[in-house]
Amino acid sequence: MCVLSCIPLRLRPDERSTVVSQLLFGECFEILQYKTKKWIKILCEWDGSIGWVDAFQVIRITEAQFDTYTSDFSVALELNQLAFSDQRGVNLLLGSSLPGYDGMSFKCADEKFTYSGQALKPMEQVWKRDIVEKIPRKYLHAPYCLRGRSPFGIDSAGYVQILAKIFNVRLPRSVQDQVNVGTQIDFVEQARLGDLAFFENKDGEIHHAGFILDDGLIIHAYGCVRIDKFDHQGIYNKPLKKYTHHLRVIKRIIEIEDKPIV
Repeated sequence: MCVLSCIPLRLRPDERSTVVSQLLFGECFEILQYKTKKWIKILCEWDGSIGWVDAFQVIRITEAQFDTYTSDFSVALELNQLAFSDQRGVNLLLGSSLPGYDGMSFKCADEKFTYSGQALKPMEQVWKRDIVEKIPRKYLHAPYCLRGRSPFGIDSAGYVQILAKIFNVRLPRSVQDQVNVGTQIDFVEQARLGDLAFFENKDGEIHHAGFILDDGLIIHAYGCVRIDKFDHQGIYNKPLKKYTHHLRVIKRIIEIEDKPIV
């Protein structure tokens, strides 16, 4: 289990190696291989990502704890909120997992934390449009960071993946795989709040994703998390006065009480 705010998942067991993703506090994994005492090759439970982590940034848990923590958890909704145990305080970022959270505390292995921020249990929610509208905006102006998954640095795939996690939908880590999840929406006029839009480059390859809002708007990570105009052509960047992303497909991943965007 990751028990720090945010740690890198690397391509190789080397601090200079490429970061392929990040783990947030409370996210679990299976150990695939050891490389000296410092490096562990892991399989991330949430999205199946494989890479190397620093063994000093994680803790080992039992198989029973793994099963419990991955089936009963809440998701932190504060951008950054301290959780306290008897030994330390940890900054929990938006999207972190709180195993067995009872509204006041949660436990990771032998360490009990108190947490006073907002959190929700995804598997117990009926999604109302107000919360589906508000949560994505919490990331506004978060800086773009390739392979990032935190409000202090995030890419377009990481952004829609964390939003999907909050809404109890498992998305892979890359946009090329994410586009295979959900139900296809044939016309942009049928798009609803909460749908995901995927965009292609000049070679026809999926390279970007965003979260559709109301009123012909989309929120996505491009330079920073920002809101832009969205239509059948793609994303129109008003300051640049041009379309920056060409629409490929729209996918529905959650159902809410909503009406089609006109």
